[in-house]
Amino acid sequence: MSANTEPADLDATAVIARDLIRFDTTNYGEGRSNGETEAAEYMEAHLRAAGLEPRLFEGAPGRTSVVARVKGRDSSKGALVVHGHLDVVPADPANWSVDPFGGVIKDGLLWGRGAVDMKNMDAMIMASLQEILGSGREPARDLVVAFLADEEAGGIEGSHYLVQNHPELFEGATEAISEVGGYSIDLDGTRAYLLQTGEKALIWVKLIARGTAGHGSQINRDNAVTRLAGAVARIGSQDWPVHLTDTTSALLERVAGILGKDQQRFSPDEIAIATGTASKFIAATLRTTTNPTLLQAGYKHNVIPDTAEALVDIRVLPGHEDEVLERVRELAGEGVEVVVMHQDVGLENAFGGPLVDAMVDKLRIHDPEAEVLPYLLSGGTDNKALSLLGITGYGFAPLQLPTSLDFPAMFHGVDERVPLDALVFGKRVLTDLLLDY
Repeated sequence: MSANTEPADLDATAVIARDLIRFDTTNYGEGRSNGETEAAEYMEAHLRAAGLEPRLFEGAPGRTSVVARVKGRDSSKGALVVHGHLDVVPADPANWSVDPFGGVIKDGLLWGRGAVDMKNMDAMIMASLQEILGSGREPARDLVVAFLADEEAGGIEGSHYLVQNHPELFEGATEAISEVGGYSIDLDGTRAYLLQTGEKALIWVKLIARGTAGHGSQINRDNAVTRLAGAVARIGSQDWPVHLTDTTSALLERVAGILGKDQQRFSPDEIAIATGTASKFIAATLRTTTNPTLLQAGYKHNVIPDTAEALVDIRVLPGHEDEVLERVRELAGEGVEVVVMHQDVGLENAFGGPLVDAMVDKLRIHDPEAEVLPYLLSGGTDNKALSLLGITGYGFAPLQLPTSLDFPAMFHGVDERVPLDALVFGKRVLTDLLLDY
């Protein structure tokens, strides 16, 4: 069999993930998207074939989510929301070694935009449900299964739309599980799984610099582009201080113990860096980040525009939103307006309780020697919207990964891919959790 030939016995999880990748659900942000309707209808058909009665919801034309309720053995328990998103960030085919929307399988991996974020987890959820319901069994408690639109733009047309307009869908739900947690990292030969118990707050701002328009050949001391450039440089290079939360303190303590590093001698950043590829995510959870992501100004080479704009992605530790925004406005300086385009809450939950204990237990059943560590996500998920209904959310997309794979680099990266055997591992762990918790 060649490296590019699909295995004849491809697991259902990989088949579903592959098919989902082939739907180009690119979300460009600011209301521009290829839409999720076809992918949602694909998942609706699978849910219906499993004996469920899914419903489709449009937050805006083409922005479709699908939700179904699954009866459990004990409906007196709080329902568990099991959710994923169907949209993906853009991918430039010129930068990829494969078609980003081809669902290519080669070298034992599934390649394509969404293979990691997060059509892999969508497929694991669906395959787990098929296995449970197809064998005549029921999950331990009621489930609310949701595949959502628009997560990559803050969930405005997806999770937030449903929470605001159809809260009855989540009636009785107390907890939720979704993406960006439960994957393995290598700590100097020890495999450890990062179980996501919280996430940073999200603030997306637009900087609008104003000045005086004029001819490009003239002296102009009131140049909007120059003013914006200074603001962007100051905000983007701001050295935000380390601030440890309960979650990051617990994580660093466990990591230091595994790696044999004395926390009195090594700084939080040094301990984070020692986690190898995982440091890309972990270091970003120790402080606020302010990253400029887009610049826009002018319309001709010899015309000085009177306005210039930039977008900045701000990720804030929970509880520090107001002070960070105040500092960003100071850094922006005179003549630059800071407009909040979208803001969402930060979350932090205890690393304990029945659900956390169950997730840890299931990982250790399938990987007995592994460590399981608490983890604060530097990004955000649809758990933010669900928290508005009092639902406590965690990241649990369990994947046992090879040490050679730089998994954090796969998120929004080029040549996004996931091992086929990791998908099977995740489905098995998730199936056990849904059957027992």
